[in-house]
Amino acid sequence: MKSSLRLFTIIFTFLCLSLSTSLIAQNLPQNLSAINVENLSDVQIKQILAQASSAGQDVVQYLQAKGASQTQINSFQSRIKQLNGSSSTLVPDTSSGRKLNYLPDTSEVAKPASNQGLKVFGTDLFSGRNLSFEPNLRIATPVNYVLGPDDQVNINVYGKSLVNWHLTVSPEGSINIPGVGDVNVAGKTVEEATTLIKRRMIASHYAIGSGTTVNVTLGNIRSIKVIVTGEVNRPGTYTLPSLATAFNALYQSGGPNQNGSFRQIEIIRNNRIVRRLDVYDFLLKADQKDNISLRDQDIIRVPTYRVRVQMAGQVKRPAIFEVLPGETLQNVIGFAGGFTDTAYTAKIKVIQVSNQERRISDIFEDDYSNYIPLRGDRYTVDAILNRFQNRVTINGAVFRPGEYELNPGLTLSQLITKASGLKEDAYLQRGYITRLKPDNTTESISFDLQGILAQTTPDIALKREDVITIPSLFDLRDRFTVSIKGEVRRPGDFSYAEGLTVESLIEQAGGFAEGASTKRIEVARRITTGDPMQLNSPVSKVFTVDVSNPLSLSSANFVLQPYDVVSVFTQPGFEKQRTVKIEGEVLYPGPYTIMQKDEKISDIVNRAGGLIASADPSGGTLKRTNAAILGVDKFKVDTVALERERVQRLRTLQQNVNGSSAISDDQLRNDYVGIDLETIIKKPGSKTDLLVEDGDVIRVPKKQQVVRVNGEVLYPSVIVYNGSKSFKDYIVNAGGFSSSALRRGAYVVYPNGTVKGTRKFFVFNSRPRVKPGSEIFVPKRSERRGISLGEVVGIGGSLTSLVAVVLGLISITR
Repeated sequence: MKSSLRLFTIIFTFLCLSLSTSLIAQNLPQNLSAINVENLSDVQIKQILAQASSAGQDVVQYLQAKGASQTQINSFQSRIKQLNGSSSTLVPDTSSGRKLNYLPDTSEVAKPASNQGLKVFGTDLFSGRNLSFEPNLRIATPVNYVLGPDDQVNINVYGKSLVNWHLTVSPEGSINIPGVGDVNVAGKTVEEATTLIKRRMIASHYAIGSGTTVNVTLGNIRSIKVIVTGEVNRPGTYTLPSLATAFNALYQSGGPNQNGSFRQIEIIRNNRIVRRLDVYDFLLKADQKDNISLRDQDIIRVPTYRVRVQMAGQVKRPAIFEVLPGETLQNVIGFAGGFTDTAYTAKIKVIQVSNQERRISDIFEDDYSNYIPLRGDRYTVDAILNRFQNRVTINGAVFRPGEYELNPGLTLSQLITKASGLKEDAYLQRGYITRLKPDNTTESISFDLQGILAQTTPDIALKREDVITIPSLFDLRDRFTVSIKGEVRRPGDFSYAEGLTVESLIEQAGGFAEGASTKRIEVARRITTGDPMQLNSPVSKVFTVDVSNPLSLSSANFVLQPYDVVSVFTQPGFEKQRTVKIEGEVLYPGPYTIMQKDEKISDIVNRAGGLIASADPSGGTLKRTNAAILGVDKFKVDTVALERERVQRLRTLQQNVNGSSAISDDQLRNDYVGIDLETIIKKPGSKTDLLVEDGDVIRVPKKQQVVRVNGEVLYPSVIVYNGSKSFKDYIVNAGGFSSSALRRGAYVVYPNGTVKGTRKFFVFNSRPRVKPGSEIFVPKRSERRGISLGEVVGIGGSLTSLVAVVLGLISITR
């Protein structure tokens, strides 16, 4: 029975897993453009790989066929790398005959060593855009130029006879001179051809030499074909001008490739090597002795290099260099341009190739001319150490602080003399030396500076890397300051000086501000003798100063001490004018200065002549801006666009509530105080009749006849007010609620700035009453994120595993 139950458990678990896999396969859509690759499970990644392999497609092609974007393809490849392990590389498995199966690369064969970004010396010569090696076709006729078919020979006879012939060399290699006949010039240089032509013309009775001269020059040149083969980037046959050289042909072929030699380039003519070209001669010495002119059917062969070495570190031209037999390390250093100014030249580290491993060796300076570079050598030139062998440093209260040479026997007093002596503020009781110990740790040595200078204390001999510090009196104490606050033109902190008086400090602060009291000025002074065990122990001492003539030196001066705080108060009874603005439907709108401290809204309305006939007192508003919080000038109030500002504030607030962005303090703050202007006018002095403050704006609108409906309704509208209409009627007039409306959050903004929201009564919504000029706003319901495909797959896998575990436990208990 138990074995049957166990068998049933295994079969059931297998069926659940198979069902889960099939559900995963069914959940993969045909179009992958809407899938988030990061949410796919490892099983789904493997399944997509298997589908690409069974379709005989590369996985990139398969994903593109399924509509995946390039970003999704990149994410998919990253997931494959994670699936196969961070240290493995995905390689295509082509053993099955299919295009792509991704497998981890477990090969332990060592990869080629990195050259650390170094280039093969000479590659830039043939890859540079500004260097083309084009032959110059506008030069004088070279006397060693060898003539051939299709060359044009210009024969100019002048003197007693004037003749100018332009003759082309025939395929047979001859030119036909009038009155002379055919002359074979092919294979001859221009100099040899000139001699032959003169001789033939003399033989044909031309009066050459007796006042008549023959000049032979080269006209249009022919084209030749040159074969470039071997280790070049673009081997092939090239058609070049007959004046072309070996460098012209190498440039056309892209120069030697990564395996090509730069130093043993062969120029083959008639199956014989006529010259070996070394590019280093041109690069290092500008020598072109082997850059010969080419002839038709010449072959340029670039063999593979034999020995290359790498020179890195503190050299002027780090690169990979080719070495010929007989050259030494000293030659390689010359190829690299020599050492830099900070190079350590006593020895060079070399990593050599030996059988199956590498080994590191040191080559000393005496052996640079004897060491023969080996295949694969990598030389590293280190930098000199960032340390000094004879440096001492002095800091602090000396006239010339800094670093100095450590002479033999240099003492502390001698170093102070080198630093031009002590400053007046030097602290003579103590200085200290920070000294480097043999194990590179530091120790501090104190000394009596006054005793050393007076020669009553032994002088101190200095050592390498000693750092001497001589403190200043000002370094050993806080900076003395005094403060002045209150009614002065430039309040703040000022430097303390002995004998500083209250009057002098007021003068430094720009003098008294308007309305300052000169009769009563307080000076608060620190107390250092307070009793911490007494609850009523004083924490500061306060003096009262009477400055009757504030800037006169004849008055009784109060001398300040460090850290005193001077407070200048406002003169009793001094008040700056404060302004209130009233606008809208009053007889005299405009700014009004507050006359009394207890002036109210009703007083301002009365001073403005009262309301006119078109006024709507129920919509009256009071705008009060807290300038201290907002950090703005409270007198700069835009009252013209008051209505627009209110609507914009509501819309911005609604947008932020739905998660589009964070809500700022300015958006949450309501500057409008909800007042009942109608009651204030009827009952002046009542509790609702508020005291006015500086910067208040009272606005009395016209009688309103419309109601605005905004927010999540089908058709936001402005609707004519009707006292018989309810809240819901106005919503219906605007098309009703939209599908994303938050019905229970609907609210009404009244003309005077007050807001009322919907209240819940059991299961019913109690809507606020609508008045003329009100605005109904319906907010948007926040969106809820559904469960993603990856989360569904994860839940399904977890449930399958849980069922298998439960069934296993049941079988064990039985």
